[in-house]
Amino acid sequence: MHLYQNQLLKIYNSLSGEKEIFKPINDGNVGMYVCGPTVYSNVHLGNVRTFMSFDVIFRYLLHLEYKVRYVRNITDVGHIVDDIDEGEDKIAKKARIEQLEPMEIVQRYTVDFHSILDKYNFLPPSIEPTATGHIIEQIQIVEQIIEKGFAYITNGSVYFDVVKFNENHNYGKLSGRNIEDMLANTRDTEGQSDKKNPQDFALWKKAEPEHIMRWPSPWGIGFPGWHLECTAMSTKYLGETFDIHGGGMDLKFPHHECEIAQNEACTGSSPVNYWMHANMLTLNGKKMAKSTGNNILPSDIFTGDSPFLSKAFSPNVARFFMLQAHYRSVLDFSNDAILAAEKGFERLMDSLQNIDSIEPSSNSSINIENWKKSCYDAMNDDFNTPILIAQLFEGIKFVNQLNDKRETITALDLTLLKTTLETFTFDVLGIKNEKSVNNNSEKLEGVVEMLIGMRNDARANKNWSLSDEIRDKLLAIGIQLKDGKEGTTFSI
Repeated sequence: MHLYQNQLLKIYNSLSGEKEIFKPINDGNVGMYVCGPTVYSNVHLGNVRTFMSFDVIFRYLLHLEYKVRYVRNITDVGHIVDDIDEGEDKIAKKARIEQLEPMEIVQRYTVDFHSILDKYNFLPPSIEPTATGHIIEQIQIVEQIIEKGFAYITNGSVYFDVVKFNENHNYGKLSGRNIEDMLANTRDTEGQSDKKNPQDFALWKKAEPEHIMRWPSPWGIGFPGWHLECTAMSTKYLGETFDIHGGGMDLKFPHHECEIAQNEACTGSSPVNYWMHANMLTLNGKKMAKSTGNNILPSDIFTGDSPFLSKAFSPNVARFFMLQAHYRSVLDFSNDAILAAEKGFERLMDSLQNIDSIEPSSNSSINIENWKKSCYDAMNDDFNTPILIAQLFEGIKFVNQLNDKRETITALDLTLLKTTLETFTFDVLGIKNEKSVNNNSEKLEGVVEMLIGMRNDARANKNWSLSDEIRDKLLAIGIQLKDGKEGTTFSI
């Protein structure tokens, strides 16, 4: 019997607005698609939080012994500035500004994306398709939508006819928007004269002569619409109907709404059973934005090189901080908040080290089975990581009480306590097992002490760049230096 058969997992479905019991289409198998990054700039912290939410969901489904196909795409074309149908492709714009080939931009920021996620200990998805690798599939879908009568061709571009679609379907059912209200409130903008209605969206756009990214199609040289790529890639790898589709709250409209419309226009059925949306990350109570300067990059946390931070923090601490809020809740990032998270994180790690010093007894005075069930109950309630973390700290209390001889535990229960703590901390929450690093003998300490000596020499010679480089590279692998009155110490 698989573990998932003993658990009642409930997922909040954005489509119904309710928590629903999770029943996959194919027993024991889960298909999950998450909208990936548009690789035209460094991945921002809000993106990391969204992808981390689905990383934990992926991890928990794997823990429950589901066979999961997790597809997360790379958007490397077709994403228009400001997410509307007019304007310049974000990647093409960056390529023009930096005088590079668009695929150089794509490669640079795809590497950055993977590097950041690797530092945060993300599991890679099962499949990571790119939009440019699926142009043929996107053209085929456009042809099907035209054939079904839900799209029209104008001057080499193809638009989805939202009003025609809404005659027998419900455009707006995911976001709760009313098509009549949308049409009434949409002002005409320059460049929308090719559309029958302002709410119609591009399936294929004609490429002007200056447009760098372009492909041949039955309607002329052009490029696909942003919404089309996810429909093509999700259905290719997961089928016409699949279990879970995730993304940030900001994608609910228009992106996910348009995905539903495209699928229903092609197949007549809704593509996804459970729509999941992660909420936003704010900074000091305000929306993050480069334009206002209220912004912090994921790598800034590792170096401490930000006016919003008093020091550097390890990727493990940053991950632990983010998981202290439920994925559907707004999370506010601040220096005080991550400092508090660091203290909690260190308590958790210390207790995981101390558990091996507990001596078992002939009887147990604490109920480990009930506590273990509470950990599963937390994750089964729409992946409630803050409640899970609270339960892990209950486990820490047990460890402290047992070490202080205030409670007793049998060898079997002790194994259950240790296994449950480690499983939910390392495997489910994805915290990197720093304990295993500590067990790598005295050689590591010797190497770090040698690097501290080199850094001290560099500081004495006022070679600040070398000093910072040693500190940052150690932090990148989870080793944090702490400068104090007594000298420099380190923690792993």
